[in-house]
Amino acid sequence: MESRILQLIAALRASGVRVSLAESAEAFSAVDIMGIQDREEFRLSLRATLIKDARDIPIFEKLFPLFFGSGQPPAMGGNPMDDMTPEEAQMLADALRQFAQNLRQRMERLMNGEPLSRSELEALAQLVGLNQADDLRYQNWMAQRMMRALAFPEVREALKELMEQLQQMGMSRDRLEQMRTMIQQNLEGMREQIERFAGERIAENLSEKPRGESMDNLLNRPFHALSEEEKKILQREVKRLAAMLRTRIALRQKRAKSGQLDPKATIRANLKYHGVPMEIRHKDRVHKPKIVVICDISTSMRFCSELMLSFLHALQGQVRKTHAFAFIDHLEYISEDFSGSNADEAIASVLQRMPSGHYNTDLGWALQNFQDGYMDTLNGGTTLIIVGDGRNNYYDPRLDIFSEITRRAARTLWLNPEPPHLWHGDSDMPKYAPLCDRVLKVGNLRELTEAVDSLMAG
Repeated sequence: MESRILQLIAALRASGVRVSLAESAEAFSAVDIMGIQDREEFRLSLRATLIKDARDIPIFEKLFPLFFGSGQPPAMGGNPMDDMTPEEAQMLADALRQFAQNLRQRMERLMNGEPLSRSELEALAQLVGLNQADDLRYQNWMAQRMMRALAFPEVREALKELMEQLQQMGMSRDRLEQMRTMIQQNLEGMREQIERFAGERIAENLSEKPRGESMDNLLNRPFHALSEEEKKILQREVKRLAAMLRTRIALRQKRAKSGQLDPKATIRANLKYHGVPMEIRHKDRVHKPKIVVICDISTSMRFCSELMLSFLHALQGQVRKTHAFAFIDHLEYISEDFSGSNADEAIASVLQRMPSGHYNTDLGWALQNFQDGYMDTLNGGTTLIIVGDGRNNYYDPRLDIFSEITRRAARTLWLNPEPPHLWHGDSDMPKYAPLCDRVLKVGNLRELTEAVDSLMAG
C-alpha cells in the first residue's frame, strides 16, 4: 500500500499538482489513523492531505481510482447459454461455425462474459504503445486503440449478423433479446476493463516519469505546479534566458539606429567637407524604456514576481531607468536592493523583509501608498508594469487611484498568471483590465519570457 501511495503522489506531481514532502508525510499519518478498510474514508484522507488547491481536485479524482480501483469490478452480463435448451445451444453452435476462427473465439468470450487476462492486456498495451503514454488525456484514445486491436468493430458486426441468422433459424424473440442484452453488457464490461487498464498504466508511467524532465516541459509547467527543486532549476534557467534576451534586445537596438535619414545631422556632420555630404547620419530610433514595476509577492505570486525581478535586473543595460516596488498588504520601494550586482542576494533581501502569507494581499492599499509617495516616478515616457493575479481579498481595489496612475504612464501592462476564465471570486481583474493597455498571461516561464521580450520591443 505504501508504494501505491507513493506512486499516486509521484503521478500527482507529474500532472502539475504541488505536493510537498510535509504533505506526503501528512498523507501517511492520515492513513495510519483512518486505516484503509473504508475505501471512501481512505480516499478522503488522501485528498485532504495531498490537495491544497480546489483546482487540483479533478486531477486527484481522476488518478485515485487508477491506483486503488473504483471499488467495483467491470459489470458483465453473464453467459446467455446457461439456461438455453439443448436445441437452442445447438442452433447457436451451428450459427457460430460460419465465422472465422479468431472472430469466433472473440465472440464466444464475449458471450461467456469472460474478461481479458492480465497477460492479454499487457500484450495489447505493448502493441498499441500504451507503455510510452504519460498523459491521462490519451486514456480514452489508447483504450480505443486496444479495442480496435481486439477487432471490436468487427466483433460487433459479427454479433449483429449472428442475431439475424439465429432469428432466421427460428430462435425465439425473447431468447434473442436476452442474448442481445447480455452480450451488450459483456461488451461494455470489457470496454470498461480496457479503459481502466489504460488509465492505470498511464498513471503508473506518470509516477515513474523522471523528475529531471526536459527543460522544454519545465518551461511550460505552471508556476503553481512547480516543486521546490524545479523552482531552483528555473531560477538558474532564467539567467540563461535573460542573457539571450539581452543579446536580442541589443541587436534590435543596434539595427534601429540605421533608421530614418536625419538631414540636419547629416549637414552638420559634413560642414567640414564644405557642404558636400560625405557622411550620412540617421535618426537614433532607440528608445530605452523607463519602467515602473509593481510586484505582488504574496504566496500565490511570489515565484512569478521573483523571476520577473530577475529578468529586470539582468536587463538593466537595456533599460533607461527602473523603479521597482513590491507589495503584499503594503507597498515598499525595492530599487535600492538591486543597486548591487547580485540579483539573487537582492531578491532574497526583499523576500526576507516581506514574508509571504495567505489572504492578506491588499493591492488597493498598496496603490494608496504609491499615490502618497511615488507618483513622480511616472511620466509620459514610462511603462508601468503590474505583476499580480488581481486577487484583493474583497478589499477596495481603489480603481480611482489606478485610473490616475495609468493616465500618467505612457502605457500600462499587467502580467497575470491566471487566464480570464478564472477571474472571479476575490479577483478584481475584470475591473483593472479595461484600464490597462495590455493584459498578458504569464502562467509559466515561457510565457513570462515572451512577455518581457514584448515589453522590451516597445
